[in-house]
Amino acid sequence: MTNPTNVQRSRRSGSGEVPLQTRANTIVKAADHATPLELSDITIRYGGGKGGAEAVSVVEGFDLTLHAGEMHCVAGRNGSGKTSILTVGAGLTLPTSGRVFWEGDSLESMGDDEIADRRRALIGYVDQGGALIDGMSALENVLLPAVPDGEVDQRRDMAKDLLDLVGLGRRMRHRPAQLSGGERQRVAIARALILGTRVLVVDEPTASLDRASANRIISILKDTTSDGIAVLVASHDHELVRLSDTLTELI
Repeated sequence: MTNPTNVQRSRRSGSGEVPLQTRANTIVKAADHATPLELSDITIRYGGGKGGAEAVSVVEGFDLTLHAGEMHCVAGRNGSGKTSILTVGAGLTLPTSGRVFWEGDSLESMGDDEIADRRRALIGYVDQGGALIDGMSALENVLLPAVPDGEVDQRRDMAKDLLDLVGLGRRMRHRPAQLSGGERQRVAIARALILGTRVLVVDEPTASLDRASANRIISILKDTTSDGIAVLVASHDHELVRLSDTLTELI
């Protein structure tokens, strides 16, 4: 399969002033750079190599500049490369060619440990379904990223604030099996924000939700941009596409 053409249209408006703190001054750190994420001439291919099979090209020559306080949607059919673009932008996989910049710094100049450290400080990633830990409460799931740094106690109040902000303050003791699909997705978004995220990367957040739950998720994502967070989302949800500030359609 070859990569579809990407078409980008902008709906960005306003003075360009971007608020850098949240309502409670807890979710996001002040931005160090006006463009926290940039993808330049990204190509992603899979396969090929020793077996002689031809490599499959999923993405070719993809460019994106994501500004602080902006939501960009990558839309397209299944298999068009949406998830591949998100994982490359989040530094979870490397592109076949092209460059990824975090706050102006190229990942090419970083080792694996530095990429991991920078990702923790910069990017919150939410995959399809949220991937919560079944044996943990909603609060414990949100606090999970704070465990490696030994900051669980220090961030407990922040985690409670985040669950309040996504409308789950009264359900923080519930485990995933006791939550609806939309509620689990909201817990995952809160978890992605716990370390002071500047870029929220979300893969198909409304794909399996009813319209009311999907609209709640979209509203939360839009609220995070008003707090200065840049959001990169993959979706074919027409409402999410409509409300994004900028859009790339993979066709």
